[in-house]
Amino acid sequence: MSLRWTDSQDIALDLLDAYPDTDPKTVRFTDLHRWICELENFDDDPNASNEQVLEAVIMIWMDEFDD
Repeated sequence: MSLRWTDSQDIALDLLDAYPDTDPKTVRFTDLHRWICELENFDDDPNASNEQVLEAVIMIWMDEFDD
């Protein structure tokens, strides 16, 4: 399954798997963007993201990280 910017939940879960010891509250948006683009299943235009998309991903990641 290919990931696109609109797949916030799936991206967040993949980031949780890829960076299990990283507290998402400490991640800068520049790093978050790069890490998403580097995910194995990510297949979208790197320039198509925006702050709102990254915020959605980080919020879901934080919720999952705290569980």
